[in-house]
Amino acid sequence: MDFGFDSHQSRLRARVRAVLATPGVRRAIDDLAAGTGEPDERPLYRAIGAAGVLAPDWPAEFGGLGGGPMTLAVVAEELSRAGVPDTLHINTVQIVGSVLRAIGTADQQQRWLPRFAAGERFACVLYTEPEAGSDLAALTTRAEPAPGGYLVSGTKIYSLKAALCDVALAAVRTGDPGSRYDGITLVLIDLHAPGVRVARIPSLADEHFHRVDLDAVFVPESDVLGEPGAGWAALTTALAMERTGLDYALKAARWYDTARAALTPGDAADSLADLGRHGARADAARLLAWAALARLEEDRFDPVFAAMAKLHTSESAAAVAEWGAALHGAAAAPATGRARCLESAWREAPGLTISAGVSEVMLELIAGSLSGSAR
Repeated sequence: MDFGFDSHQSRLRARVRAVLATPGVRRAIDDLAAGTGEPDERPLYRAIGAAGVLAPDWPAEFGGLGGGPMTLAVVAEELSRAGVPDTLHINTVQIVGSVLRAIGTADQQQRWLPRFAAGERFACVLYTEPEAGSDLAALTTRAEPAPGGYLVSGTKIYSLKAALCDVALAAVRTGDPGSRYDGITLVLIDLHAPGVRVARIPSLADEHFHRVDLDAVFVPESDVLGEPGAGWAALTTALAMERTGLDYALKAARWYDTARAALTPGDAADSLADLGRHGARADAARLLAWAALARLEEDRFDPVFAAMAKLHTSESAAAVAEWGAALHGAAAAPATGRARCLESAWREAPGLTISAGVSEVMLELIAGSLSGSAR
């Protein structure tokens, strides 16, 4: 793996930094940082999207710059360093946008991708259900055939940013409820359609979860992604693509830098061992995430390596957050500035090892590949 950046990536990094330094964008970032409660990042993303850098790995026809996964990583790093919240970008561009690019029709792509890239529309994911947990094959949300499409009924939980989004990528069951993997279909659901009810689930983190109840919501055939009943393969691929670990590695780096910057010379002398250990974990997380992205760039998709990346980066980010908060007493005495950032990280950290695949499931995937090779 080449640890440097080519000239195109360096120019893109400079371009993104220039966009983030413009008065309008900088003011929007500062307003979010100064606010209380869950932030609404949509005005900020519209300002960044107008500059054409939200989806640099997409073709120009969709509002991108024609790059690959590594160019997206460059943008994500710069957004993180500037203090831009990442959930809307991850859900809209990196997850839902990627699925649309992979299996969406030309009409679906033209309807949504340019608007996602411009920051005009936003998307979330509806996978998890109250009785399914991490076992997505146990989902029960039904899509019953109706003239021109389906009527979808069921409940999805733990969706992030659903209250701010326009459309959701949902996994529903269109086949025999007795089958686990056959009969699962991916659909796009208009979150403003009749029958959709979004309710907040309080969370320890700054960003709350949402429960989305679907009561006979009509989904036209034009909003079915891929072949009906063949969604499991696309779903598992989409999940693995979430697991490069880049977002977790960026959090680990930001929280580590924040904790280190808040140290006094005396504190630093007493914390050298922990500084080195957690700094090494953050650096290793970044390198592992970039290695996973390099595989995607080269069309060497590897779900086991992605599970390794997700496991290490999320566990590392959680460890750094806990260390940083304990080091500065941020969890006991929330304040402003760096202490506020570390206190927020401390509350967010436990969820990192659950989202996009709980750590125990990642370990099972890795162990299963090792036992298979041993045979």
